[in-house]
Amino acid sequence: MPSDSTITDAVKSHYASIAKGQGSCCNPKSSCCSDAVTDISTGYTAAELASLPEGANLGLGCGNPIALAGLREGETVVDLGSGAGIDCFLAAQKVGAQGHVIGIDMTEAMIAKARANATQGGHKNVEFRLGEIAQMPLDSGSVDVVISNCVINLVPDKLVVFREIFRVLRPGGHFTVSDIVSKGMIPPGEREDMEKWAGCIAGALPRDEYLRLVGRAGFTDIEVKAEVEYDYKKSDSYALASITVSARKP
Repeated sequence: MPSDSTITDAVKSHYASIAKGQGSCCNPKSSCCSDAVTDISTGYTAAELASLPEGANLGLGCGNPIALAGLREGETVVDLGSGAGIDCFLAAQKVGAQGHVIGIDMTEAMIAKARANATQGGHKNVEFRLGEIAQMPLDSGSVDVVISNCVINLVPDKLVVFREIFRVLRPGGHFTVSDIVSKGMIPPGEREDMEKWAGCIAGALPRDEYLRLVGRAGFTDIEVKAEVEYDYKKSDSYALASITVSARKP
């Protein structure tokens, strides 16, 4: 396996290029951009997409955690790997003027793009912070809900991320994340491919292992709320699937 820092640098460079309009997640080694994924699992309604500032939707997700998170007015919500802000802006509509939405992204170009989109859309209850989701720039016990869309699979140590989610949630708080998992094992050779890390393939954990890590981090009420296996991404040793998972901090 490449080092954690090598993987993080490769992912950061890839998504910085996308933010600057110099690249795309749509390539032969990527799972995150195809008609199959968009049509089957992202699940955004036409009304939701029409409500967004232009440029907020970069097509990088693998689900719609907002639709399943049960957000309520007045809540504080954190979006991990917020990109250009699509899920933050949709969450802001749910929590209302008394609520607050914080997007965290490790890519400066994405943060700049999201902040510009927030200004363009007049979203006064949304802010974006530069930082890594394995070490969030948030106080412990400070948020009600955590969401994420096809991002945790990009981090080498997923357990650290789930423990960070646990730390920042208030007691009784919950998370809903959409992510890519594998059914079967990703071969070692593919796990060393930086393009496949950036494309949400090489970092995908087996489904059951992913869910075990959620439990190890201390969460209860773990539930898979949506799951779609991608037929077009099957190989001899594994298949990829999008799952949307929720869990609660006791």
